[in-house]
Amino acid sequence: MTSLTLTLESEPLAVDVAVTDTMLTVHLADDRILSVPLTWYPRLLNATSEERQNWELLGDGYAIEWVDLDEHIGVEGLIAGRRSGESQKSFDRWLAQRN
Repeated sequence: MTSLTLTLESEPLAVDVAVTDTMLTVHLADDRILSVPLTWYPRLLNATSEERQNWELLGDGYAIEWVDLDEHIGVEGLIAGRRSGESQKSFDRWLAQRN
């Protein structure tokens, strides 16, 4: 099995974020636009519209944080195609606390 390493020429930085009921779209400083389904991030999928819109960029835009949801998504991870790494047990606990 061959291992693939992602090598970036510069750190990708987010400059804007849009979240709908089904998609997370991140605009990068180099004019790229990344879109991924919210099913990749169950906390965002199960959030209210208001909670989804309450995001902030960390640092110069290396990551996005939703404080209300305790969700942090790194831009490099988005580019690499990484979904949420949260276990089902942890997500179920989080979901139960919301109800």
